[in-house]
Amino acid sequence: MKKNILSFLLISYLLCQTAGFAQQDPPRLDNPTSWSLVFIPDTQSYMKFKRNQPILDLMVNWVDEHIDALNIKLVVQVGDLVEQNGLVNPDGLVANQTGTQQWKAVANFFSTLDKKVPVIATTGNHDFGIVNVENRETAYNEYFPIEKNHFNQQMIRDVALDETGMPTLINATYEFVSPEGRKFLILVLEFAPREASLQWAIQTVNKEAYQDHTVILLAHSYLNRDSEHIEVEGYPITDRNYGKAIWEKLVRPSKNIQLVFSGHIGAPDDKAGHVGFRTDLNAGGKKVHQMTFNAQALGGGWHGNGGDGWLRWLEFQGNKVSVKTFSPFFHISPSTRHLAWGTEEFAPFSFDLD
Repeated sequence: MKKNILSFLLISYLLCQTAGFAQQDPPRLDNPTSWSLVFIPDTQSYMKFKRNQPILDLMVNWVDEHIDALNIKLVVQVGDLVEQNGLVNPDGLVANQTGTQQWKAVANFFSTLDKKVPVIATTGNHDFGIVNVENRETAYNEYFPIEKNHFNQQMIRDVALDETGMPTLINATYEFVSPEGRKFLILVLEFAPREASLQWAIQTVNKEAYQDHTVILLAHSYLNRDSEHIEVEGYPITDRNYGKAIWEKLVRPSKNIQLVFSGHIGAPDDKAGHVGFRTDLNAGGKKVHQMTFNAQALGGGWHGNGGDGWLRWLEFQGNKVSVKTFSPFFHISPSTRHLAWGTEEFAPFSFDLD
């Protein structure tokens, strides 16, 4: 009996060691013929403090170094690129960078990828107004123009008009063909889109040219931590549509939107408070997988390091999509590498596209 117990303990120890070692291995594809999409959450808390900015730089350089190993073909970001769009006098407590400094920094970090892989980002509430969507003014178009990224310029298809009647990239579509030949359309919507923007999106995804595409929607505010569609938020804008309205007016009636990516939500040092996921059927009877992922209040809360470097990479193999949650920030050092993989039930998972 004693011998059996010792054997059991030894086997358990070896399994634990093996599992720990596997987590420390460099990230690799499950299938060498797969391709990857990298999902970068809200970057605002990296930008507001200069001391945090190198973490985003590390994340972007990790993507750069793994473009070939993970066959990365697309990078998406779900808004709140900065914390304060128009801040001119930071107090050093909530931020020590002006809005201009934050925009320059985030645009510069992503420039590492501009000639290597498309980077498509949407806008969040903090990307408008002074500090939090007091109005619809944003510096996004100045710091992320279409000519910034070589691939984005080739992929751009449709743009909507802003409130002044000018075409901008805060509502736009990009066409992408995967290595397997699947046609994707990435639809970017402004934060809490205006009714005109939402109607433009409805008309656009229903174009005959896109009927056979798989549409990926990037919408900043969409699901809460309970994976429910957000109904209303208390921002000082009146012409707006949040998650529930976006679902009811655009996503559910569509026949080709199959993926919705969003960010926005968070809770200090609570991983579960930064994520959401649900699957529903659209009007075409196809599954719509809706994923919210953020990290901005991890690593010390709202005034911590900005998010512990967490990102997600999605491996596409045929219709199967495997999601992994990973931190290049933790992985870079052997002393913290055991923390680099998300192991919660919501961290690694998979789903199938129709």
